[in-house]
Amino acid sequence: PILALHGEPSWSYLYRKFVPILSDYRFLAPDLIGFGKSDKIVGWENYSFELHFQSLVHFIDQLDLQDITLIVQDWGGLLGLSLLGEYPERFKRVVILNTFLPKGKPLPLGFRMWQWYARYHPSMPVSKVFQFASHNKISKEVLAAYDAPYPSKKYKDGARAFPSLIPSSPSDPGVDRMNKARKVLSNWKKPALILFSDKDRVMSGLEEFFYKLIPTANNQPRITIQDAGHFLQEEKGEEIANHIKTFIIQSLQNSSNQNN
Repeated sequence: PILALHGEPSWSYLYRKFVPILSDYRFLAPDLIGFGKSDKIVGWENYSFELHFQSLVHFIDQLDLQDITLIVQDWGGLLGLSLLGEYPERFKRVVILNTFLPKGKPLPLGFRMWQWYARYHPSMPVSKVFQFASHNKISKEVLAAYDAPYPSKKYKDGARAFPSLIPSSPSDPGVDRMNKARKVLSNWKKPALILFSDKDRVMSGLEEFFYKLIPTANNQPRITIQDAGHFLQEEKGEEIANHIKTFIIQSLQNSSNQNN
């Protein structure tokens, strides 16, 4: 199985271009609670790191997923890599797109302004946020699809909450799990592929953190996704999916050669 996790404020629609190219595999792209077609808890204060984390634990337990290829981006990375850190035996390989693993350092002013905007805007304009974080012009039809899960502001509390859940202190919820993920990844012996875009205003360049952290990431060619912003799956979905397909096939071949 492939488990692909989205972030803020997108949903599994973000991975639609991956599915035809990776159709040889069981492709699972759940909507995090509060996003897409998932249930939407009312009240941003009712969302927490642990709520999202435990929902993913429940998801892989209920489906009894093993030998998972994990694909993560944005908040999907904070949660998905924490999941890998807790249950490394369930994961076969990992693909990391624009994301990070914070450990509770003070956040820069620009990000704190984003937290304030998300929490206090009377009705967060999801599609405008999506377009702002993209490098290329996104069509009206696609932007409407990203707006579709939120017919009114009462459905947006999950999206409002996520920015405020980024830890800014070592004692904040989630930091212990992300530190554990860092430790597990620093000793990771299974395949790892890093794919970051070059036009992300916030995260371009952070791929170096993962190359330094994960030993096996340096066994793969260094690939930068050109001319894409934060939501690189939307802007360069087919290209990324083909890189992932090649990565999986080659890792399977290497495993077979080692066994022989």
